[in-house]
Amino acid sequence: MDEDLAIIDRDTRNQKIKDFFINNKKPLISICITIILIFLSFYTYKMYKDNQREKLSNKYNSAIIMHQNGDGTILVSSMKEIIEKKDPSYSPLALYYLLDNNLISNKDEINDLFNILINKTSLEKEIRNLIIYKKALFNADTINENGILEILNPIINSSSVWKSHALYLLAEYFYSKGEKLKSKEFFNQILNTENANLDIVKEAQKRLNRDLSE
Repeated sequence: MDEDLAIIDRDTRNQKIKDFFINNKKPLISICITIILIFLSFYTYKMYKDNQREKLSNKYNSAIIMHQNGDGTILVSSMKEIIEKKDPSYSPLALYYLLDNNLISNKDEINDLFNILINKTSLEKEIRNLIIYKKALFNADTINENGILEILNPIINSSSVWKSHALYLLAEYFYSKGEKLKSKEFFNQILNTENANLDIVKEAQKRLNRDLSE
């Protein structure tokens, strides 16, 4: 008797499953097609991004090799094109290369390239903070107080690993301007910053003891 009931239950369950698929055949087919299309779209997009990154890599490496061999005719334009592609890896490298080799003299042009990376490129948080710090460092000799504070505010108001670097830059900036009270304030902030760079803490303490102890 129990075996008969079990067989009936199994047959009933199987029939329900069969009926479900028959009655919902079109929606199920649509779902399957949608899943396949999503998968294909994702795969195609990934292939496209990989191909684009490979092209950027080749452009970056070729430009550097040509520059090292004495032919820098296309270097700046190539690096600017790479920056404008907003790639999280090669765009920062391209800007660093331009800066390290002093290949663009126009500061406004350099700042525009910085802004592409900071505002328009999908970067990891600390990579973006590093680029913000580099922008402030690049402009420190010519920018006014409001300008350098505006650049560095995103870092000094955060818990970034670059916070102590930003504070040190501000402290030295104000010291160079003869504004010792403001300089001392930022040096002291370094000493009270969690996870501050130890070398920067030592330099800040030296500066406070040697030049700002009054």
